[in-house]
Amino acid sequence: MAQILCFSRNRCVTVEQMDEQTMKASCRLQDPLLEAYVEILVKLPDLEITGATGEVVRGLGSREIDVAGDLWKAVGVRVGPGLKKILKGVMGESAIQKQLTFMVEECCGGVILTFTKDVMLHAPKDKFTEKDYFKNLVQSNPRLYNSCAAFAPGSPLVEGIDPPR
Repeated sequence: MAQILCFSRNRCVTVEQMDEQTMKASCRLQDPLLEAYVEILVKLPDLEITGATGEVVRGLGSREIDVAGDLWKAVGVRVGPGLKKILKGVMGESAIQKQLTFMVEECCGGVILTFTKDVMLHAPKDKFTEKDYFKNLVQSNPRLYNSCAAFAPGSPLVEGIDPPR
């Protein structure tokens, strides 16, 4: 009988408004190789990361890094242009550190989408104008491209849009 490799990954991002000046975003990731949790606090209206905590429950190399210390390097970074490049530069190069960086990016994406939600709720209900509305929305804010399933490559809402560089 053939051996079949089975791999599944669950990732969940949540964002909460803690008070008028603070948002909390968390990302939980589980797959057969890794189980991790990251939480960031974001100060409004500056969108500056003011706190970052997390835990790697299970993962290769997870005992070799200081998770709290690596996540703390994200404090002071602003959610906005250049975020990915800045995080990549400060958070480390090991496989686990890259995964933590990705999870912080996911939290920041959740914060961005929280502010985009109101804009999306005002989209036209007509299917023909709705597509143009979202296409223009993504073209005017390239960070939305591939930020969720609706704006992922191959989605009809982003059909004809070149991926941002």
